[in-house]
Amino acid sequence: MTTARGAGRLPRHGGPQSQSQTSAPGPTGPGAHRVDGGEHHGSPRDGGDGPHGPDGPGSTLSYAKALAIVVVAVALGVYLLSLGKGHGASTAATRTTPPSTAPSSSTTTSAPTTTVPTAAPSKSVGVLVANASHTTGIATYYSGKLASAGWGTVTPENATTVTTTSTVYYAAGQQADANAVATELGLPTTDVQPLGSTVPVVNLAGADVVVIAGEDLAAKVPASTTTSAAG
Repeated sequence: MTTARGAGRLPRHGGPQSQSQTSAPGPTGPGAHRVDGGEHHGSPRDGGDGPHGPDGPGSTLSYAKALAIVVVAVALGVYLLSLGKGHGASTAATRTTPPSTAPSSSTTTSAPTTTVPTAAPSKSVGVLVANASHTTGIATYYSGKLASAGWGTVTPENATTVTTTSTVYYAAGQQADANAVATELGLPTTDVQPLGSTVPVVNLAGADVVVIAGEDLAAKVPASTTTSAAG
């Protein structure tokens, strides 16, 4: 019995058959996968988590930059708009306010006129003249002058003090009569006052109006008419 040559031999390494089994070339290209269990590198199209994928740091940084640019643009637009409105308002105010050409006028306010009540001479009004000067006889002189003008008179007296300025006092309800007496004697109505306890006369019986004749009235009396009589 003969044995065939070469039966039971192992195939040689490096032969054509063994090379085709161990080193057969696989598909090539960017999406090629190694058959021998090597590393798998996905491309951006495969949705891998590479540096430029949806979840990579590059996409987050780009979004933040875009958002910052939008915010700055909006803020700048609002600022420029506010400047434009303010400038327009000031310009409009300047244009719509014409310079005043009306002549200035001064208004003069006059003081209200005060009417001083006066009365006609009456014999029923008792006028007392008291001498308050260093000149004797002036009370008698002015008492006769008032009687001649139509006033009722009371016996003249000497005042308890000497005064420089004459004063006319009046009892209640006799102010108009006192104003008329002061005018008759050439005294201003500002010297007319209501009758009170300060009148320098001891006896006021029957007096409605009291004339305190001071040095100013004494200076108007002619020297030839003064006497040594009381008053």
